[in-house]
Amino acid sequence: MPLADLLAPDAVFPMLRASSKKQALQELSHHAALLMGRDQRDIFDTLLQRERLGSTGVGNGIAIPHGKLPGLTKLFGLFARLEKPIDFESLDGAPVDLVFLLLAPEAAGADHLKALARVARMLRDPDVVEKLRATRDAGAMHALLTATSASNAA
Repeated sequence: MPLADLLAPDAVFPMLRASSKKQALQELSHHAALLMGRDQRDIFDTLLQRERLGSTGVGNGIAIPHGKLPGLTKLFGLFARLEKPIDFESLDGAPVDLVFLLLAPEAAGADHLKALARVARMLRDPDVVEKLRATRDAGAMHALLTATSASNAA
């Protein structure tokens, strides 16, 4: 599944304000709830539950919070560049400034894992990461994320 199928243009936030991991997850949950027409608390609780298993801060300033949400019918993505890097309890200890939220239906199984792998693969590309950090334009970020995923689809 190309990222263009799960990341809508209005689900990209180039300057999200958050001073802590919890606040970042709350902000992400808030924006996802508005875009999905879902309850913010359900999304936040899902993300928090996953974080308790271990941080989704994967290193190099990147986090991929994710979880399965009851009643969801398709995968949903949201990308944010944080205004200031924050401690996310990442594997490498580095503060996080790029966050890709991924929510999946409870029965998504392999589709959830494939989407997660695609996001992780894309965000390991130093050129993509550098460009995401350099721009403040949501449209440019969306174009970069979706164009990159198309070229990485193989």
